[in-house]
Amino acid sequence: RRRHRSKPKQLQATMSMNAPTNMSDREGHITPTMSNPTTKTIVTAVENAAELSFGNEFDSDIQILSNAQVAVILQMSAQNALVRDEELHDVYKKTQKYVERFNTMKNPEKEHQELVDELDNLQGALTTFRKETEDGEEMELHGFEVAALMNLVATDTMVEEAVALIPSLSRFPESAVDEILDLIRSTMIRIVSYGS
Repeated sequence: RRRHRSKPKQLQATMSMNAPTNMSDREGHITPTMSNPTTKTIVTAVENAAELSFGNEFDSDIQILSNAQVAVILQMSAQNALVRDEELHDVYKKTQKYVERFNTMKNPEKEHQELVDELDNLQGALTTFRKETEDGEEMELHGFEVAALMNLVATDTMVEEAVALIPSLSRFPESAVDEILDLIRSTMIRIVSYGS
């Protein structure tokens, strides 16, 4: 049995005057082409989290949620469904199970609104975090980095580990990454230690 290797996200096609108006790969994905007397090269965008290069979906002003935020939202909505005597869809249950499994910021004794407030405050602090470079340029965290940090960081995460997990953080000095980790650690400690 042969293994099928997936193609990289970047496609490059060279067309000439006789080229079709659309090209299709083995999986049936269609890449628009241009018919032109001169040879043209079309390169589609490459998604690369390490370079913070994402598709058009990330170009708009969107809020990326962490697993902890999704877990709280799903818990609240599941409680509402229970009150209304509604059945939860299987996809909903699987998503809820997934985010609960990987949610590092949870405390069953803490009220939902308190968790939401803590997580929103942390996301806000990370989103507004700024660090000036030696050149005077102001650096900030990308929404992807904010959610990834909230998902991946534990109270004992070191700078080197955070950069290994989220390579785009390497553009910050180590001291700035440590400041970012301190913001997350203090929130996690507040959430976990509540009621203890």
